Amino acid sequence: MNDIRTVGVVGAGTMGAGIAIVAARAGFKTRVYDSRPDALSSARRQTESFLRRSVERGKLAADKLPGILASWIDTSQLEDLGDCDIVIEAVFEDLKVKQDLFSRLNEACPAMTLFASNTSTISITEIAGGSGRPDRFVGMHFCLPAQLMKLVEMSAGLNTSEDMFRRAWAFCESLGQQPVRTQDTPGFILNYFLIPYNNDAIRLVEQGVAEAEEIDKAIKAALGYPMGPLQLLDLIGLDTQRLLCEAMYGLTYEPRAACPALVKRMIAAGRLGKKAGRGFYSYDDSKLFGA
Repeated sequence: MNDIRTVGVVGAGTMGAGIAIVAARAGFKTRVYDSRPDALSSARRQTESFLRRSVERGKLAADKLPGILASWIDTSQLEDLGDCDIVIEAVFEDLKVKQDLFSRLNEACPAMTLFASNTSTISITEIAGGSGRPDRFVGMHFCLPAQLMKLVEMSAGLNTSEDMFRRAWAFCESLGQQPVRTQDTPGFILNYFLIPYNNDAIRLVEQGVAEAEEIDKAIKAALGYPMGPLQLLDLIGLDTQRLLCEAMYGLTYEPRAACPALVKRMIAAGRLGKKAGRGFYSYDDSKLFGA
């Protein structure tokens, strides 16, 4: 049985905001932490816009909206997560940053608070090793965009208690998500395939085989995917893709996981994707995709 009532989310970027929407929409009191007040404000605006569009499209009952928004609490003080039953980390892919964060959370949160990382490439066991509570630490990799995608890859570290893993699994199901169990291996299931796949699409652009729009059209028409790889990369962010590539390549030395040179040039030019207004495509807003 799920005993979790209050959820903390660390990181108010695209992924963190999506996870927070999932938690608040499922009826959990949700605390969203980010050290950057502007990131919190942006996430709140995007969330309100997304939820209102959900109401307009008949995907969310209008009378649910006030309660969901009221349950979302912003904070730039890590100590405010001290009453959370679970804290889900959604910061960028850097082992030291994540370990330092969880070390601080270990001081702020009571012993029974469950820690979870949304990492998609880094070992859960390694992150948990710096958390102070490796037995109460799990991997919960939500798919982007989290507020639309149901799948969550659940991974136990070598020291994760089976009882705590079951607790996290029950929580995941109570969110309305679909958990799958994976081993603590590089990329788990999705990114083992997705990082090289996205890089292959980037290299097609890099080599002049086709324009981004044509590649995405071909993939969607032939394979039935709702979003093409270059569209997805713009949503992920080219800076995030670089970090994913560096983490994955550093663990596997798989040539297809190595970061394409075009990604580095686009980052240098400020073309980070949707959040910057331009990536492989140009954008006139930074709203969260879909409803």
